[in-house]
Amino acid sequence: MNIVTESHISGEPIGEKSRKRPIRMVRWFIIVGLLLALLVGGLVGFNALRSYGMAKYFANMKPPPASVSIAEAKTEVIPNLLIAVGDLAAVHQVNVTSDVSGRITDIMFTPGASVKSGTPLIQLFDAPDQGDLANFKAQATVAQLSLDRAKQLASRQFGPQATVDSAQAAFDQAQAGIAKTEALISQKLVRAPFDGELGVRKVEVGQYLTAGTQIVSLTDLSELYANFTVTEKGSAALKVGQIVRIAVDAYPGRKFEGKISTIEPQVATDTRNIRVQATITNPDHILKPGMFTTTTVVLPDKPAVVTVPETAVDYTLYGDSVYLITEKKEDDGKTSLTAVRTFVQTGNRLDGRAEILKGLKTGDRVVAVGQLKLQSGAAVTISADPPPPIPAQPPRY
Repeated sequence: MNIVTESHISGEPIGEKSRKRPIRMVRWFIIVGLLLALLVGGLVGFNALRSYGMAKYFANMKPPPASVSIAEAKTEVIPNLLIAVGDLAAVHQVNVTSDVSGRITDIMFTPGASVKSGTPLIQLFDAPDQGDLANFKAQATVAQLSLDRAKQLASRQFGPQATVDSAQAAFDQAQAGIAKTEALISQKLVRAPFDGELGVRKVEVGQYLTAGTQIVSLTDLSELYANFTVTEKGSAALKVGQIVRIAVDAYPGRKFEGKISTIEPQVATDTRNIRVQATITNPDHILKPGMFTTTTVVLPDKPAVVTVPETAVDYTLYGDSVYLITEKKEDDGKTSLTAVRTFVQTGNRLDGRAEILKGLKTGDRVVAVGQLKLQSGAAVTISADPPPPIPAQPPRY
């Protein structure tokens, strides 16, 4: 078969046309890739430039100094005190009762009144006993006459000694009956056993009172016991006769003084505490048995220590700290104040003062008010408001 070619027909073979398409596609991908690279690079550069600008802005923008009140650490002698809680108990307090049973015929006291020792309180029915007393007194009179007659006859040798002995026995028997009956009568007249103040009346006239039933409470308020407990470690510093001061919620701000009178010689096995009892005078009768007390035992003074206001100490789980004021000179020659957090070791706290055992020295200035708005290294200015005062001489307890 012959293939005829014409001179006016020109071009390339059909198979060669498909080779140009991959070149165009690669070129297109390169262009798109460059555009994407430019776009991503622009975004990254913009973010980097923005971050740099923000960092430079905040670096140059300093917050204004915080206004705080400062206090100076001082060396003071802190009273050596042992503080415990306890309660009050009366030295003399009883629930007045009757020794015998009987019907109440008379109530001779006013509830809440002050009475003296021996004051009659109630009378029980004693008519039968009064009759027995009269009978024994009559027998005693007859026995006395018989005894005197027998003694006269015996002295003249007109009567035997046996008659005298019988008369003496009869007289003694009558006297014993009188004594017994008078004791029974006295039991039916209930008297105050000591001086004190009566409580609420718990009986009525006509009531049959059984032996042991409470009639009224009687309390001597002139002297009270302050009972409290201390730890085994704290008991080593206690001695009989040491000064004790107590405070009660009923009279805030007042102190009542006494002395340690008894120290329990045994340590409680369940709490490992020792019971201590102090005697408190109560001339005004304002303290009452059963009151809750905060007891302070005055111990010998300790050496002087560094103290700061308690408000200056920040108590956290990580430790106790204060903001120490430091001075720094700027480039322009001016002096600026900076608050630096400094960890300290604290001791006792008393009347708004905190004892600093380690971390500060006398003369250091610390932030007393305004720590909540501070961070370590923050610039501060001294406020015109005065800091909490620290007395030059702590009050003596």
